[in-house]
Amino acid sequence: MAGGGAAGFFGAITAAETNPQATVILLEKGSHLLAKVRISGGGRCNVTHACFDPRELSTRYPRGGKALIGPLTRFGPTETVRWFESRGLKLKTEPDGRMFPVTDSSQSIIDCLTQAARQAGVKILPESGVQSIRASDGGGFLLQLTDGATMECDRLLWAGGGCRPEAHPVSALGHGLVSPVPSLFTFHVELPWIQSLAGLSVSEVEVSVPDLPLKEKGPLLFTHQGLSGPAILRLSAWGARPLHEKNYQFPLQINWLPQLSQAEILKEIQTRRESQGAQMVLRAKWNPLPARLWEQLAAEAGITTEDRWSKLSRESGIRLAQTLHATVLPVSGKSMNKEEFVTCGGIPLKEVDLKTMESRLVPGLYFAGEALDIDGVTGGFNFQAAWTTGWLAGESMAE
Repeated sequence: MAGGGAAGFFGAITAAETNPQATVILLEKGSHLLAKVRISGGGRCNVTHACFDPRELSTRYPRGGKALIGPLTRFGPTETVRWFESRGLKLKTEPDGRMFPVTDSSQSIIDCLTQAARQAGVKILPESGVQSIRASDGGGFLLQLTDGATMECDRLLWAGGGCRPEAHPVSALGHGLVSPVPSLFTFHVELPWIQSLAGLSVSEVEVSVPDLPLKEKGPLLFTHQGLSGPAILRLSAWGARPLHEKNYQFPLQINWLPQLSQAEILKEIQTRRESQGAQMVLRAKWNPLPARLWEQLAAEAGITTEDRWSKLSRESGIRLAQTLHATVLPVSGKSMNKEEFVTCGGIPLKEVDLKTMESRLVPGLYFAGEALDIDGVTGGFNFQAAWTTGWLAGESMAE
């Protein structure tokens, strides 16, 4: 098993538990195992998502969703919850559907996986990455490790991600590779008024990219560098490739009041002219917008500290409605989301038997997790893909 992340661990544990006579070795190029598990969900580990219908769940994957329907039917969130709870670790569901360990600590997941691997007899070798793979004449593989050692194996699970095509060990075996690019990233917006709102959140906005078919609704968070939050992260996942092609320089349109049309916003402005005429516009409240955001948006529309609702001109009202309905901001770059790094790209799914995760080109070679051209939006979906594909690969390898 090559890759000491979620998919590699799950594949190794499953193979060892399914066939106790097999020798299962887990190789990891770094010194830290399950690194992404540790930092996921702010250190709590978003294990999976409480969406138990495989077809509905598959819609949360910008790439690979349809191909995952069958695998998720065999091992989905229901089986993931049962797997961890059977090992003494209960999960809880939050209002937005994300599932975490009841301990609120990713260390609980790490401890559970490492203990299960130890009990199943998996041999774990950190700082032993796979540098090259060569198919043996009589079947199986000869591995050249990064520490200079060599190793032979009958079957191999590749569960590593993020490799460049020219450096990917399986390329020498004839596999293609969809070039990996970042997914799930935040947006840089270098406008002082945006950065002045760092730490502020809005419960629901609609974000879109005017010249691309990208549109998402959800919470938004202001950061010191620009914008983040579920709406931004989902947009980045669905737009991973086109936004990469734009070198992350593009206009972002935000509808701050997606529950209202522009005409309804104009009607509300007229109502305020009539019922709150003496009030200063900048001192008003417009729920659910936070007061500081409302002040900035009104100022962006040209409203001054002296403007009262009763004196607001028709033109100013139209500008305010347009700002609330469609603020356009210049995005000038990206950042990873809280050290979590997800890529789209990897082994093309047409080269893999999704029932077993075995290569269609190289018998005895299997893939799971980030190695595959599968990635989900934020919310536990990427880990679920890792558990699902790792389990299928482990089961098949053990037969």
